[in-house]
Amino acid sequence: MRRVRSTSRLVALAVVVLVGAGACTFDPQSGGSGGGGAAPVGAAEQATGASGTSGPGQRGRPTPAAPTSAAPQSRPTASTPTRTTPATVAGCPQGQHQRAVETYLARLGGFGPVTVDGRQSAADCAAIKKFQKRYGIRPVEGRAGPTTLDVAQRLATTDTTRCKAGTGTTFCVDLTRQTVWAVRGGKVIMAPTVTRTGMSGYRTPSGTYTVNYRNPKEWSNPYEVWLPYWQHFTQGMGFHETTTYLHDKSIGSHGCVNLLHADAVRMWELGKVGTRVVLIGRRPGT
Repeated sequence: MRRVRSTSRLVALAVVVLVGAGACTFDPQSGGSGGGGAAPVGAAEQATGASGTSGPGQRGRPTPAAPTSAAPQSRPTASTPTRTTPATVAGCPQGQHQRAVETYLARLGGFGPVTVDGRQSAADCAAIKKFQKRYGIRPVEGRAGPTTLDVAQRLATTDTTRCKAGTGTTFCVDLTRQTVWAVRGGKVIMAPTVTRTGMSGYRTPSGTYTVNYRNPKEWSNPYEVWLPYWQHFTQGMGFHETTTYLHDKSIGSHGCVNLLHADAVRMWELGKVGTRVVLIGRRPGT
């Protein structure tokens, strides 16, 4: 009997993994359920068109053929020059969104000196790598690809004044831009960072709520997964860390506000039962 129950549990977990769904837990008040999204592990910037490998226009140096004594000597002929990327600095490739990423990083600040000229430099490369590492973008190679542009644009255009915060700590979520930040006494105490909310059919609702239950490691009954740094605010939906790749836009959560590890920890430190939660806008496609 124990073996049958264990097998059933494994099958249930396999179903959750296959459908790409993460988890939230039952609402401690209403019994409703939501869910934290699970993006496929390994999805990265390459999936959106960026790649760390050589592609068209990035041919490597040809390997010379071994000479043979029987082969006659031929006259030198003109060859087609090998094309390379517009700029490659110390192994740091230039992406197709170089200037735009430079513009947004310069606006955000905090990632090192950036020159907005559309040309890769050692300083630009270092700043982009720092940005990618901070926001969990893979691979961390300094390439200004589509995911890096998307995240930089969302963060740089988030208007923190749109959140109607209270006098105490308020967690603010921009569902349209998929960003989250924290305000206390009218001052931003946690700068906007990335999030992932409910996918189509599981829309995270806008509105004003309150954190009414917290657990550093909550177990989700509907989906049988752990929810680290769980802070519930409505209908089984809450803030929690996701251990999957956050930047896969093809999926989302079942209503929860998914966070990177560092951000989930920071919000856990800032929050408490009674913390105000304000969600504005609407996630595109939901």
